[in-house]
Amino acid sequence: MTPISVDLIDTVTPIAQERVRQARRLPHLRYADLRLEVTEAKGAGAENGTPKFSGDDYGFSLGVRVLAGERMIAPGYVGQVLGTADVAELGRIIQEAIERAYRRAMVNGEMKADAREKYGALGAALADTHLHPIPALEDTVAAVYRVDPRTVDLAEMVRYATDVSRQVAAVDARVKYNYISTLTELSRELFVSTEGARIDQSFALTQGTCSVVTVQGEVSQDLYDAIGHQRGWEILLDGASERPLTFPAFRDFALGLAREGVELAAAPVLPTSDGDVVVVTDPHYNTLLSHEIIGHPVELDRALKMETAYAGRSWLLGGLREHQVGRRVASPLVTAYSDPALPGFGHYKYDHEGTPGRRVVHIDKGIFRGFMNSRQTAAIFGGEPNGHWKATDASLVPLIRMSNTVFDAGARAPEDIVKEVDHGYYVAGHRTPSIAESRENFRISARRVYEIRNGELGRLYRDGGIAADSRDYLVNVDAVGSDFRVYPIPNCGKGQPMQTKRLGNGGPTMRTRARVIGG
Repeated sequence: MTPISVDLIDTVTPIAQERVRQARRLPHLRYADLRLEVTEAKGAGAENGTPKFSGDDYGFSLGVRVLAGERMIAPGYVGQVLGTADVAELGRIIQEAIERAYRRAMVNGEMKADAREKYGALGAALADTHLHPIPALEDTVAAVYRVDPRTVDLAEMVRYATDVSRQVAAVDARVKYNYISTLTELSRELFVSTEGARIDQSFALTQGTCSVVTVQGEVSQDLYDAIGHQRGWEILLDGASERPLTFPAFRDFALGLAREGVELAAAPVLPTSDGDVVVVTDPHYNTLLSHEIIGHPVELDRALKMETAYAGRSWLLGGLREHQVGRRVASPLVTAYSDPALPGFGHYKYDHEGTPGRRVVHIDKGIFRGFMNSRQTAAIFGGEPNGHWKATDASLVPLIRMSNTVFDAGARAPEDIVKEVDHGYYVAGHRTPSIAESRENFRISARRVYEIRNGELGRLYRDGGIAADSRDYLVNVDAVGSDFRVYPIPNCGKGQPMQTKRLGNGGPTMRTRARVIGG
């Protein structure tokens, strides 16, 4: 059988373009697109200094979307996971997928028209499915790496992960457990449409993750963190210094996490405050904060109630005429945006419907300005498509996903922000979120919390975090640092079936008021 590699896209592209061109002849077809994706990946892991797993594999998937209908226009989707036996039959498989998606769209359109006629005012809420127009572009985007993921020796990956795990175990007798995993992969995505688009994008991606459990007496601390970038194996050996994305070599990163766990196991639990107190949050904590109270609520499919049943809604939009666009939702010091041009996991040039990814400002100096969108949601709500319609792989229907969603940098030195605090808390590193259904309030735990007294960091506490109303928290921001950072998020989940995606979040040091909660 023909082996699967990213080079397969070269062979498949003319076939895919021809089949999509032929789809234009189908009666009442308004639009069709096709996505093909191939990934070659290798991974290795170790547990407590012993090799745990290793393997190399490929992914090969196909996705088709059709908009069609005689009485009303509706979508039809088909997704397939493919294998080596399918390579020789790809032309037929693509043709059959387009025809199935077309039939589904036609049936959906008829059912939609029947419901519209049957249910009166309620049925009138049903509308044709339209896509906001975009230029039909042709482009090829190459992956960036120094060490090609396909050339990395799997035995060397096992040796490296095992060596890091052994060094983590040797940090201190209080390190009772550790798990180290590494991944490096190369993927290639093809997008073609009846509008004439042809986008061929390749991505390298490498990631290292570390889990550590430390114990002192009856106290245990379970820490987990990851580093990663859209680069080759070199980033685990050398780290990254592509500002604002910076991290050390993976070995040093993992050792630092182990030392932090040892220190935290000896620290007391954070006491819960009676009310709001001054809190200074570091860039790593603000990474999860930007993800949860900015990123997810500004996904326009969520805000438009398209995923309410399994993911919730948004505090920023109650309805098409009841929303926060143009209103103050934060301090004038707060600006937040999503930008696929930033480096890291959230970087790309085009999304999965061929829309160029561009920066979209969500909050501009405290005023809410807009959402991440797709062509369909842009046609509903208004505004230009900004390129945030993405799927975990081509077999799945894309959703509106974060690229790199961040709080923007301010002008203050972070150390000065702390020095101005008579009494408060410095909250560093994120751990676990607990978020309301519409993201209107939150509780997010931190890795470390330090008491601030007279402008100096004092006692270290464990098992603490912040609870606040989202709007109140943002409105009370009175200082924003210049130390802007972006961090990788390796496991953002959304959708049904669940799609886990890698992306980026971040921000600078910020100061506001909130309740601190321990335990």
